[in-house]
Amino acid sequence: MDPLLPRLEDEERRRRHRLLFRHNKIPVRMLVPNFFTLLSLCAGLTAIRMAIELRYELAIALVVIAALLDGVDGRLARALKAQSRFGAELDSLADFVNFGVAPAVILFIWGLGGLPRGFGWIVALVFALATGLRLARFNTMLEVEKPKWQSDYFTGMPAPAGAIAVLLPLYLDGLGLFDVRSWPWLIALFTAGMAAMLVSTIPTFSGKLLGERISREFVLPIFVGVAALVALLVTYPYGTLTLVTLLYLAAIPVSYRRFEQKMREPAPHTPAGAEAVRVPEDTDPVSQIPVGETKH
Repeated sequence: MDPLLPRLEDEERRRRHRLLFRHNKIPVRMLVPNFFTLLSLCAGLTAIRMAIELRYELAIALVVIAALLDGVDGRLARALKAQSRFGAELDSLADFVNFGVAPAVILFIWGLGGLPRGFGWIVALVFALATGLRLARFNTMLEVEKPKWQSDYFTGMPAPAGAIAVLLPLYLDGLGLFDVRSWPWLIALFTAGMAAMLVSTIPTFSGKLLGERISREFVLPIFVGVAALVALLVTYPYGTLTLVTLLYLAAIPVSYRRFEQKMREPAPHTPAGAEAVRVPEDTDPVSQIPVGETKH
């Protein structure tokens, strides 16, 4: 028998019995971000039910709500200093359901189910699997050392953005400009393209470009802009989501060009003897821990 096998088995046994939390009593603030994660998971699961009941407008709204909650829980965890391994694991599972399974089911029931020989289900399945692979890649890049400026970019399309963007055919159908469902093969091609963007390495802009602090003179305009966006979402949901999605997709080539320009710039000189500092690409607002890349 291999002499290393008993030691490997002991290490695996210790790892399985390792506690997610280090202390017997957990501060309440550690649980607050996880409540938001659970709320987002409830929204994603309910979106699947709404799709089964053919209530697509509510299904879309619940996916958008899940994406908003997805951005809240991590920022709240950082503000409360409540990052935990449990929160990271829970969030990854919630993201797969909310932004992989739910959009795939909605698209299949709405427009892909009519394709022959189960091709529509294959396309929906590919999108869900691409989301899972994107999240798995995200979790494996926790210790990757990268320049600090790369925290301004995601690697590929983040899962929440992918979930909202892939539902673009439903937004166009809701506008009533033309019968989108009469083009099922085009819907399938678009869904496959969004799946490819999820697992790609194309750099896309991240929320970190806005910074953690803003100038005092921009506070009130930001409040007005957010209020206007919410009002537009409530009053004209399909038109607003269509415009936001198209603007986001149009920004991807711009982000790729700026990333390439940054890569061609000479690296700043490092003084001799200075130690290298590990700088995570970003702090994930969903997984609630510093990571090598960011998603959502």
